[in-house]
Amino acid sequence: MLDIRWVRENAERIQENWDRRGAGLSVSEVLGLDQARRDLLRETERLREERNRWSRAVGRRIGRVDGDGIEDMGNIGDAESLKLQVKSLQARLAEAEAKLEKAEREYRDAMLRLPNLVSPDTPDGRTDRDNVEVRRTGEPTAFEGFEPLDHVALGELHGLMDLPRGVKAAGSRHYYLTGAGVRLHRAVQQLALDLLERRGFRPLEVPLMASRETLVGAGFFPHGEDQTYRIADEERWLVGTAEVPLVAYHGGETMDAEELPVRLTAASLCFRNEVGSAGRDVRGLYRVHQFAKVEQVVLCENDLAAGERMLEEITANAEEILRLLELPCRVVAVCAGDMGVKTYKQFDIETWMPSRGAYGETHSSSLLLDYQARRANIRYRDAEGRLRYCYTLNNTAVASPRILIPLLENHQRPDGSIAIPAALRPYMNGLEKLEPPVREA
Repeated sequence: MLDIRWVRENAERIQENWDRRGAGLSVSEVLGLDQARRDLLRETERLREERNRWSRAVGRRIGRVDGDGIEDMGNIGDAESLKLQVKSLQARLAEAEAKLEKAEREYRDAMLRLPNLVSPDTPDGRTDRDNVEVRRTGEPTAFEGFEPLDHVALGELHGLMDLPRGVKAAGSRHYYLTGAGVRLHRAVQQLALDLLERRGFRPLEVPLMASRETLVGAGFFPHGEDQTYRIADEERWLVGTAEVPLVAYHGGETMDAEELPVRLTAASLCFRNEVGSAGRDVRGLYRVHQFAKVEQVVLCENDLAAGERMLEEITANAEEILRLLELPCRVVAVCAGDMGVKTYKQFDIETWMPSRGAYGETHSSSLLLDYQARRANIRYRDAEGRLRYCYTLNNTAVASPRILIPLLENHQRPDGSIAIPAALRPYMNGLEKLEPPVREA
């Protein structure tokens, strides 16, 4: 959420930012809602004060108050006339209060939908095709002497997944992981958690359901409501990322500057409706409704340099995990039109997926400035004792089963085996590779 006072003072800059996003929003319309709300507030307060003055006059006339300190009302007439005047004012006040309530609701809804600013160094563009490569680690895997299989075929060969039974049990975009597929799924998560804990992140086990207030506070509502599964007959939803409960952990709290930065992480199941993705990435594990993520969330001081440092830190953590998994990847700066509404600056990490013949997004790092903390009311007291909103950041340290796609495809060998990266072997009971089962003649 943006500070409305800042919006009033920087309307031209904000309009330029929104135009870079292609948001189709007008600052003047927002300021019009703000002005209408403020005008109605003044009118309501004026009517309330006038009603109170006449009410005091009624009290004086019928002897219920002594009149001390009450201004001279002049020729106020009899008590019945005064009561009629109060009644008229009360009706006008009720009408004004109803208009004010409507105006406040419209203003609040508009403010919740306003996108964040865009960093000056964010590339311009509208879609992921306009994202700009920043750096690359490794090169696309070359396979010599054999035709590589995709992750679905590898999964079937090694008994790592069962997609038809997933669809049978829960519908499209659902799956079962089986055998070593489960162990790999768990192993990459534990590898990420262990790395983050060594780097100062506090691990939490988090709720998988959240209230509307929590989702609004984290910036996922109202924009992302159609992507979220609601629990029937309840005002609770299944979360699409542990970012939601991690941000809520310090919601409504005020910390001391010495406590910052706060580094939090969680491994959790995630649920996403994927509305609007019909026909996209329908094969395999790339785009599914239920998955697991290890998330990084950081709260830091309200300082752009500090925020930039933390963005580089959490991105480097994710890159290190991919290095340990021995996977080719690249970091891209996400363009203005491809960023979420709450994001000021974003890097995506894309991992080489041989079956796609392209890099596929596996991680995302975002700096939100104080946009999210204003909504969740997360503040700290700085060295001068002033209350300030924190900056917040988030990153996907690893997401599975999507990460299994490049893990299986890049590490396959001509004999059908799949090598286990050295860093994962301690989590796989020392297993160095997956061997395809021997088929009887």
